[in-house]
Amino acid sequence: MTTTQPDPARLFRSLHTPTAPLALANAWDVASARVIEAAGAPAIATTSAGVAWSLGSPDGDVLARDRALKLIARIVAAVAVPVTADIEGGYGKDAAEVAETVAGVLAAGAVGVNIEDGTRPPAELAARLATARQCADRAGADLFLNARIDTFLFGLGDPDTRLRDTLTRARSYVDAGADGVFVPGVTDTATIAALARDISVPLNVMAGPGAPTVAQLGALGVARVSLGSGVAQAAYAAARRAAQDLFGTGGYDSLAEGIAYPELDALLSGPH
Repeated sequence: MTTTQPDPARLFRSLHTPTAPLALANAWDVASARVIEAAGAPAIATTSAGVAWSLGSPDGDVLARDRALKLIARIVAAVAVPVTADIEGGYGKDAAEVAETVAGVLAAGAVGVNIEDGTRPPAELAARLATARQCADRAGADLFLNARIDTFLFGLGDPDTRLRDTLTRARSYVDAGADGVFVPGVTDTATIAALARDISVPLNVMAGPGAPTVAQLGALGVARVSLGSGVAQAAYAAARRAAQDLFGTGGYDSLAEGIAYPELDALLSGPH
């Protein structure tokens, strides 16, 4: 008897549904990806901030493209579930360079990317998205292209028109080829419901303490929930607590909740 493994790209695309939103605890290196996968993740998403920090760079289009791509390839090789890569603004100064990044992501084996607008003019991200879509189409790749809109995260524009501005950007990005729209920085349920209602593709939001649960977000129409850099921040906070205990009181109690050495070592041993 033979079994057919599902196509990772098709599987990843199918996971975007408000009925059971795709929950992503973003990874930043192979070990974090393996830990998250072992906890039951149906897919792995990277956090560009966490990746940059782990490689000694600040967040914000500072990390060199080749270093990011090498890390993405290592994560893809280490897990059995689909991987989507956060590539910030595309690791390039223009759309042509973003196409080179997307080609590298596809070569690494990832099935999705996030590209963010940040403080760029919306037309610039639309051009980057269109180029990314063309690159994937030329390669015959079913790439899930997630467009991140930073109006709420960065507090851009007039608060009274921010929702309308966000929806205008979303329509532009979908027209350029986006398969999903990511709006981090919003936790208000009425705003989330309005975004889900008026955006024609799966809506992705970022969650953290105080945000609605995954199920509650699904009921509002959200199809994908990300933790962003939150898991990496929590991990680095654990490292700081351990150091502060050691150098302060001389104690070690903060290590009590660590993953057991044999369990963690086993996750990195042998083929996956």
